[in-house]
Amino acid sequence: MSVNRHLPHVLVLPEDDANRQLANGFVLDQAVSTRSIQVLEVAGGWNKVLECFLSDHVPRMVSYPNRHMVLLIDFDGQVGRLSQVRASIPEPLAERVYILGALNEPEDLKKAGLGDYETIGLAMARDCREETSKTWDHALLRHNAGELDRLRERVRPILFQST
Repeated sequence: MSVNRHLPHVLVLPEDDANRQLANGFVLDQAVSTRSIQVLEVAGGWNKVLECFLSDHVPRMVSYPNRHMVLLIDFDGQVGRLSQVRASIPEPLAERVYILGALNEPEDLKKAGLGDYETIGLAMARDCREETSKTWDHALLRHNAGELDRLRERVRPILFQST
């Protein structure tokens, strides 16, 4: 389903299929406004996410000031990746772009016993909706805390309009 570009909305740009499944699980939460979020096609690598964002989405974000973007990437154990990606985002758009992902790869979340990707995504949505951090506090996800705080402040009201 497509979002209304003129109303507040969120686009999720996933690195790979595992991240796409996490995002799809998030959207499965019954409280999520599915008219306010769209999971885009897989980019094919964290650097491809950044390239695609810069070439395709930056101009559209300028045109649509109600658009927020989640860049869903694997950190591949690189704690500096957040700073590296964030440094490439044009300053006027930085407050509307969020960079999230597993510390290594989403596959590690499954191996840690958090469930399949959609179950994990659903648990992440529940945490966002209920303003808890049960899933997000996991060792493989807690590095997202700063981005999650920004996301909750700005995006939670868009996605969870009835809560």
